[in-house]
Amino acid sequence: MAAVLSKEKSDPVSELPRAIVHLDLDAFFAAVEVLEDASLAGKPVLVGGSPKGRGVVASASYPARAFGIRSAMPTYRALRLCPEAVVLPPRHRLYRDYSRRVMAVLGEASPLLEQMSIDEAYVDLTERISAWEDCVDLAQAIQARVRDEVHLSASLGVATNKLVAKVASDHDKPGGLTVVPPGQEAAFLAPLPVRVLWGIGPVTAEKLAGLGVQTVGHLALLDEGQLQARFGQYGLDLARRARGIDTRAVSTEHETKSVSQERTFRRDVRDPQALAHQLQQLSQGVARRLERHGLAAATIGVKIRYADFTTLSRQMTLDVPTDDEEIIYQAARALFERSWKRGWPIRLLGVAGRNLAPPPGQLSLW
Repeated sequence: MAAVLSKEKSDPVSELPRAIVHLDLDAFFAAVEVLEDASLAGKPVLVGGSPKGRGVVASASYPARAFGIRSAMPTYRALRLCPEAVVLPPRHRLYRDYSRRVMAVLGEASPLLEQMSIDEAYVDLTERISAWEDCVDLAQAIQARVRDEVHLSASLGVATNKLVAKVASDHDKPGGLTVVPPGQEAAFLAPLPVRVLWGIGPVTAEKLAGLGVQTVGHLALLDEGQLQARFGQYGLDLARRARGIDTRAVSTEHETKSVSQERTFRRDVRDPQALAHQLQQLSQGVARRLERHGLAAATIGVKIRYADFTTLSRQMTLDVPTDDEEIIYQAARALFERSWKRGWPIRLLGVAGRNLAPPPGQLSLW
């Protein structure tokens, strides 16, 4: 049964509002493992790395989540919460096969399909309906087909834009279907914590808390000028999102926006030479990926995660976009030396190339 907010009457003369569905497969990796082995049904199942090393939980079944286990939690910590949990290594090829079957169902509903990851996607149903309410029946049919044909549980959100549809899909898990009719976007978002909005991470949430903002509704009440003064152009974007406004289209093609390489070490590393060597290898990996995509990076970033899981990211913009391994390494090295608290043990190190564009052309000899 779909959860539908009360709706306002629509003007039959006005343009039909967009009908966007966001689908999120519930506990996807763990759910696939249970499908493949019926003896796991009802048990706390974890898919992830070994608890003996630096393994983390990639997916936890709902019985496991009842113990407080979440994705990205170190596996050894998850087993402390639930010693009887079954830990399985990831089988990515198997998960991709199931994902393709789900995406095929979505693709039959509408060709306007935007897959965001292996277990989530948007689909635009606007061209498939004559009245907005019809999209609810289509969303229910999609959910039923995924359940009956692929045997997976999916949570769906239906709204007039991507932002609200995604928040709605997380509103009633697992297996829920939440519908936010046209005109009810702001009311739906208002009681929710600001972290549900796309682009608001821990740092921004903390800054907003300093302004007395805890919920999306609080944020929507702030003066736009105040937000702009505090956050610049980003503040105006926050004001629009808090009112449930999002004009992004469902895109069937994704442009590569960044390439990155990360490495989690088996043991914490604090030796400067060893870290410099790792930076060089990571920079080489980024350069090779840029070359494969025929792109150059105008911005280079580094990511450092310490042993206590404190994480920081720094970046710099280059004068000229590059795909040159040595230039990437020199930029990453400079950022690292500027940011690393010398001697502090590092758990994870990463290098990224962002603001991508075709490489600068060479001058013709003729």
